[in-house]
Amino acid sequence: MVIGVLTVEIMIGEASSLKGKRRVLKSLLDRLKSKFNISVAEVGKQDSWQLSTIGISTVSNESSHVHKVLSAVIHFIEFHGGVELIDYSTELL
Repeated sequence: MVIGVLTVEIMIGEASSLKGKRRVLKSLLDRLKSKFNISVAEVGKQDSWQLSTIGISTVSNESSHVHKVLSAVIHFIEFHGGVELIDYSTELL
């Protein structure tokens, strides 16, 4: 069993309040969950209204599949409107 963990730092440029951040973030997280069948949650910077740290995980029996899924998630976030990918790190367990 291979567990892939992806930590993503994003900036939400259009958010002018925590309420605006939650709206954009909820949309992004819901789309990621439904499209990639992954676990995803905001894990840091909850008090900042333009920055967020997102934790993403997936499980598979092959590391190549985990890399493929996490790469697709990164690509999806890069081109998602309303957010800018600042940094990310990947870890396999």
